[in-house]
Amino acid sequence: MMPAATVKAGSVPLYDPHLLHQLDWSQNSVTFSPAISPADPGDGLVLRPLCMGDINRGFLKVLGQLTETGVVNPEQFTKTFEHMKSSGDYYVTVVEDTNLGQIVATATLVIEHKFTHSCAKRGRIEDVVVSGECRGKQLGKLLTSTLTLLSKRLNCYKITLECLPKNVAFYKKFGYSVSEENYMYQRFFN
Repeated sequence: MMPAATVKAGSVPLYDPHLLHQLDWSQNSVTFSPAISPADPGDGLVLRPLCMGDINRGFLKVLGQLTETGVVNPEQFTKTFEHMKSSGDYYVTVVEDTNLGQIVATATLVIEHKFTHSCAKRGRIEDVVVSGECRGKQLGKLLTSTLTLLSKRLNCYKITLECLPKNVAFYKKFGYSVSEENYMYQRFFN
């Protein structure tokens, strides 16, 4: 990571980017054709932590291809970013197209601290989305593999995710199994 004195405004990462370089990619359970990795995601692409300035690089536009983002002003983005960064439990990871200076894919790993399993940690993958114009470049696969390995590196006892039935086959490639537990929710409208 760059020393604080040389960090440009907007380039502050949500988490230490060295974590991505320390992953043991040989433990990856899926194949990529052509071969890509966190260190080499493809021509003109960089896989990295979310940065404060990504609000201006289309991050919310990409996220909006997955779900409703609502109107998020820079102050709200900054406040949420700073909260996530200070907690140390959020690993929002993005793929940037450096030729365009735009975010083209993102996924989030959230760490949940438990009292069970001897006060272990559980990882949860959320918000996996690749922009429409970049689908087919294996970026969803890359993000899922990366965050799965990152959860292992962070000593999580398990990792989970929620997906639509149509996406189950995709996640099974990574070693995920369908749980017998039912996912239930209650939505609040403010």
